[in-house]
Amino acid sequence: MAVKNKRRHRRMKVKQCEKGEAEMKLKETKKAKIGIYTMGLKAYWAQFAGLHERMMEYGNFIAEKIEKMDVEVFFYGLVDCEEEGRKCGEYFNGKGVDLIFAHAGTYVTSASVLPVHQICSAPVVILNLQPTAQINYLKTSTGEWLAHCGACPVPELANAFNRAGIIYRCINGLLGLDHTPEISVTDENTADRPEAKKAWKEIGEWVQAASVKAALRYCRFGFLGNNYSGMLDLYSDYTMLQAQTGIHIEVLEMCDLNRMLEAVTEEEAEEKKREIEEFFVVSDDVSADPLAKKPTPEQLEWSARVAAAQEKMVKEYDLDGLAYYYHGAPGGDYEKLQSGFIVGHSLLTAKGIPCAGEGDLKTALAMKICDIVGKGGSFCEIVATDYIEGTILLGHDGPFHLAIAQGKPLLRGLGVYHGKQGTGVSVEAKVRTGEITNLGCTQTVDGRLKFIITEAEATDAQIMTIGNTQTHVKFKKDPDSYMDEWFAEAPTHHFAMSVGHNGRLFEKVFDLLDIPCVTLNK
Repeated sequence: MAVKNKRRHRRMKVKQCEKGEAEMKLKETKKAKIGIYTMGLKAYWAQFAGLHERMMEYGNFIAEKIEKMDVEVFFYGLVDCEEEGRKCGEYFNGKGVDLIFAHAGTYVTSASVLPVHQICSAPVVILNLQPTAQINYLKTSTGEWLAHCGACPVPELANAFNRAGIIYRCINGLLGLDHTPEISVTDENTADRPEAKKAWKEIGEWVQAASVKAALRYCRFGFLGNNYSGMLDLYSDYTMLQAQTGIHIEVLEMCDLNRMLEAVTEEEAEEKKREIEEFFVVSDDVSADPLAKKPTPEQLEWSARVAAAQEKMVKEYDLDGLAYYYHGAPGGDYEKLQSGFIVGHSLLTAKGIPCAGEGDLKTALAMKICDIVGKGGSFCEIVATDYIEGTILLGHDGPFHLAIAQGKPLLRGLGVYHGKQGTGVSVEAKVRTGEITNLGCTQTVDGRLKFIITEAEATDAQIMTIGNTQTHVKFKKDPDSYMDEWFAEAPTHHFAMSVGHNGRLFEKVFDLLDIPCVTLNK
């Protein structure tokens, strides 16, 4: 039996971001395929009336609940002997599942289950979800008890998997039904119990982690221009990135974008201008920095036209993310073209196409992971330390994730892009206050990716009026102690900022990707 979501055409849609922010998606990402089966012992079915049907009811409940997580679900049914185990493994292989939930409904021999995972190598999570919080001891028969003894085979499965070299994960808790089956003699309505909520939170995180892995295999990242010269931490091997994550990297030239610019119509430019007016507030001339002024009408018109060209390029090359940088000859046509980059790349980032400046593919990857799980992902680096507030200001002069902004971002006209060629319009904003998680992606001496995870709090404190994004972030440790810990991990100087505390979720993502990660600030 297969439970599948309806196929959706790739189109513009509005998706609710965390805390109700509307996030317009330019392109849908590939959905994960989740395999599920329930296990039990074949000999039980003839001995205990209704137990087989009861196990199927529990399994269908799990499948239907996971299906609502915006993934494709394939529920095999019951694995109760070695033959069914082999059939189940072949079924999951045929469906190309990304993750398997092995539901321990009742006792089963490990020999029945092991073939599933010897045939299908998708990662496995064992679900030990008891239907009731407490057995009705005075009325419980053997058949009733067997419906609640899902934990019994888990040690045996763990032992067999370990000896077979199969990596497994376990989730323990309550099933979370919102009703009691007629056959039951105890209360199985456990949906509101913390043990059920915790278990389903973990299940949801594993589903999201599988969604990241599945999506990355089909993601196309553009690399426009080159790296900022001399930023050695940003340099990476395209083949290494594809080998370890599955992403494809499309190398683009400024002339590709210029070709899109030449095709922008007046109607498209006007539409993009209206979009900019909806997303941003245009600054006045009040600023501490004489280089930061109110954008001129000409600058705003140019940013709108370039933004329209950027979106055309994303659609032309079917991109899911972009790393970019251009530093050409002063006064050239491409210098003028890149002067309009920041606004358009911020709009694309809000639409699910993360854009990382200075050619930083690794941070574009981190931003994409944040975006896939619906947590934003804004381009950041260290701005300054505030020892009075006890915070570190984090932000950048480049693109910003508008969907996680504290209020409407401000547009400022900059007389110079510091350290870069040209002038143009920049974004001044901060991430909304509350829980955040920073996700950095670095590269080790042996050529492996490594992710650095930090949970913290964004606070609402004053920022500089210089046309850069900045957010005050308070860590669990004082700023110096945190930086001691952070710098010891040999990070890059960029990272992605996401909303919410997502550390456990990100750890699951990198478990499935088989990429090392470290969590700081505990």
